[in-house]
Amino acid sequence: MTSDPAPSALLALAVSAAREAAALVARGRDGAGEHVGTKSSPVDVVTAVDAASEELLVRRLLTARPDDGVLGEEGAAREGTSGVRWIVDPIDGTVNFLYDVPAYGVSVAAEVHGVVRAGAVLNVATDELFTASAGEGAWLSAPGRPPRRLRAGRPPSLEQTLVATGFGYRVEQRTAQGRVVAGLLPRVRDIRRFGSAALDLCAVAAGRVDAYYELDLNPWDFAAGALVAAEAGAVVTGLRGAPVGDPMVVAVAPSVAEAFQDLVAELHP
Repeated sequence: MTSDPAPSALLALAVSAAREAAALVARGRDGAGEHVGTKSSPVDVVTAVDAASEELLVRRLLTARPDDGVLGEEGAAREGTSGVRWIVDPIDGTVNFLYDVPAYGVSVAAEVHGVVRAGAVLNVATDELFTASAGEGAWLSAPGRPPRRLRAGRPPSLEQTLVATGFGYRVEQRTAQGRVVAGLLPRVRDIRRFGSAALDLCAVAAGRVDAYYELDLNPWDFAAGALVAAEAGAVVTGLRGAPVGDPMVVAVAPSVAEAFQDLVAELHP
């Protein structure tokens, strides 16, 4: 029987593929607005660069490991036979990419028998690379700085917790999410909205925010970032202790985890 690949080997491939895709995305930024379509709503956009980035990622990963499966935001779906599945988001934060807001990234995660074991999130605009492999911690590599091990923050109270979130694309979904934010805002330090779930989760890992929550994400939105946050010591879960993504992703510093989870559950309709 063939043994499962080491998480470190999967991470090395994830990083290599993410860097190649990020170079493609960077080259496509100037013409990002030329070929734009929509998906679930008029504000849920997809560009030709998204599709090209996903095609590159799938080709690169399956050339290296042809027996693996793959799942991608722009339609890539392949069953493998190795027990490994790659979960990719070719541009997480496409609206930011379209507007040249410097928070959009390539996300690549490797799942082994249904459990994410390695993940890389590369912010194309800043070249910050967030990585994690199971049991090996989470790391940030940035231009001009040595790699840094990431640790989630430790706010002393809920009232001093800086919270990130995101919103869906449908009007009725946003209306409900707005009500939750209105209830949350008076009880925490403040709210941040960056526009990329993957980078929000990495922000929790880096201590740039203390908590993050978002409803109705897809696996490609959070697979890599959730591992980075968890390996940095954050508590990563779903709503009311459900599995991650069911129906919410919550990542929070351990010092306020119980209080924050209770508050989100109280406010969620």
